[in-house]
Amino acid sequence: MAEFFSLDWYELLDQALGRDPFSFLLEYIGTFAGAIAGVRLASVKKFDLFGAYVVGLVTALGGGTLRDAMLNIPPFWMKNPSYLITSFAALAGVAVFGRRFISERITWFVFDTISISFFTVIGLEKTLAHGFPDWCAVVMGVVTGVFGGVLRDVLINDVPVIFRKEIYATACLAGAVLYIILFEGFGVSSIPCATVCVIVIFVLRGLAIHYSWSFPILRGRPMHMPWNENHKKA
Repeated sequence: MAEFFSLDWYELLDQALGRDPFSFLLEYIGTFAGAIAGVRLASVKKFDLFGAYVVGLVTALGGGTLRDAMLNIPPFWMKNPSYLITSFAALAGVAVFGRRFISERITWFVFDTISISFFTVIGLEKTLAHGFPDWCAVVMGVVTGVFGGVLRDVLINDVPVIFRKEIYATACLAGAVLYIILFEGFGVSSIPCATVCVIVIFVLRGLAIHYSWSFPILRGRPMHMPWNENHKKA
């Protein structure tokens, strides 16, 4: 606790303001939106405030943490507590405006899609900045966008959304591929590429939900596993 209060907040603020404003906005808006999406689902499961905060935090930071671990760099939030504070602000927002907010499915869709689309762009651009090839940047963009949601669903004991019929990771993949095509193939600058990526993810997710688009389901007959039979006999 003493270390928290001894932090040089002026230095941290200076570092934040010294960054590219567009990336700064993407990262913090994505963190806030992701945390809200996580807290909202935790509220449906009737988690307490601490549990809801943990779910929101994991949703917001999980994808970027895995990305940074795979890129062999320190996780982005470990030197700056502002991400933890941003997630707490999301919890406070849901707590204050909760009843109306939690009842609206469209609100969850908006915040969740903001989160995955912004984080897809952040993951893609950060991977490119560290000198990795285009295909790797696409993969890391998708990982950054969706993995927090995977952890969220595991924590609230749901089947992760990327394993359901809903178009989710595929939308992030389409946006990331289009970003690379525009950026590398046509020399378009990063901000228009990021904007197109975000729009594509929003449009694909919205259309998929409205028209019930999904991939075919893989169906199989139930199997009796030998170890299950032995367990029953015992």
